[in-house]
Amino acid sequence: MKAVLKISNLNTNEDVINVREVVGNNEGVIACEISLSKKEVNIVYDDKVLNIDNIIAEVEELGYSIN
Repeated sequence: MKAVLKISNLNTNEDVINVREVVGNNEGVIACEISLSKKEVNIVYDDKVLNIDNIIAEVEELGYSIN
């Protein structure tokens, strides 16, 4: 599966590192590409192993706002 998350308060390279770390640590994530300029995260994941809602919850726990 593919998902695109828009993160309104993704502003710095540190934000990118934080989001990449939390997304990448999930079993089932195959690829994660983050665009700082577009403020979005493209995720390819195995939906048999991982639910996108879990990723969203973890990113929001870091303090980021997903649109």
